[in-house]
Amino acid sequence: MSAAQNTTEGGPPQIRRHVLLLNASYEPLTTVPLRRAVLLVLREKAEVVHSDSTGAVLHSSTMAFSVPSVIRLLRYIRVPYRRRIPLTRVALMRRDGYHCAYCDRRAETIDHVIPRSRGGQHVWENVVAACRSCNHRKADRLLEELGWKLRVTPTVPRGIHWRLINGDHHTDPLWAPYMARVKV
Repeated sequence: MSAAQNTTEGGPPQIRRHVLLLNASYEPLTTVPLRRAVLLVLREKAEVVHSDSTGAVLHSSTMAFSVPSVIRLLRYIRVPYRRRIPLTRVALMRRDGYHCAYCDRRAETIDHVIPRSRGGQHVWENVVAACRSCNHRKADRLLEELGWKLRVTPTVPRGIHWRLINGDHHTDPLWAPYMARVKV
């Protein structure tokens, strides 16, 4: 099956898009490339729950296939429990919504609430997203020294679905009912 460079407005070719993969229980598992999603459906290991809202279609020599947005596995897959969610730049920015923890502007940097030079650790509870100017003004000082307060208290993300957080692609609005379970 080939994808004739269908594109969404201003987006990448359809073949590069990702599809939300649900467990048989409709619990979100991960995202998969479109090619993998189509193979799962054609091999009858998954079914299409929602097709792409643009109506995009993939064509082969013998069939036409609506581009899926959400697919569901036909058999339940047990998900192993993962104790600690890794602290990465992408996960931190997604946790904080790309907003500065001090002024609510667009965040571009990571700041340690208690600076590492003062014994602060590189852990979820001590790290926030910050805009460049706030991060520069704060430098290696404590919030009390500046009279600043955090907008929100930094916490460790919870839930097994943090693997869905991936900065490589945008989420489809059709994913919203399933992603509501994911605490971001």
